[in-house]
Amino acid sequence: MSAEDSVREVIGMYIESMETSSGDLVAKAFHENAKVVGYLNGDFMQLSTPEFAGFVSAQAPGAVAHEILSCEINGETATAKVRDTYLGITFLDSLTLICEGGTWSIYCKAFHVEG
Repeated sequence: MSAEDSVREVIGMYIESMETSSGDLVAKAFHENAKVVGYLNGDFMQLSTPEFAGFVSAQAPGAVAHEILSCEINGETATAKVRDTYLGITFLDSLTLICEGGTWSIYCKAFHVEG
């Protein structure tokens, strides 16, 4: 599997985590030291992986429309831009991923709420 395929697989796992309300999938897709940051309803949010997993698992399952807008691999790091609609809100996610020990994971998710 190519690095880009592996990165896209991790992004798919992240999307699936939201669709299924699975904190376990969040923990698989995100690095243990990852941060999720951005503004939601005017409030700055800064969540750790366990906090984000708890947030996702507390939501009702449902379809998440998404589109990978870009994906760039640079050695053992990658960046991706993903637009997704989750909980009725359209997010533009800027993801930074890292490959550690041959396994890719999301290290930072900086999100912007569109509209």
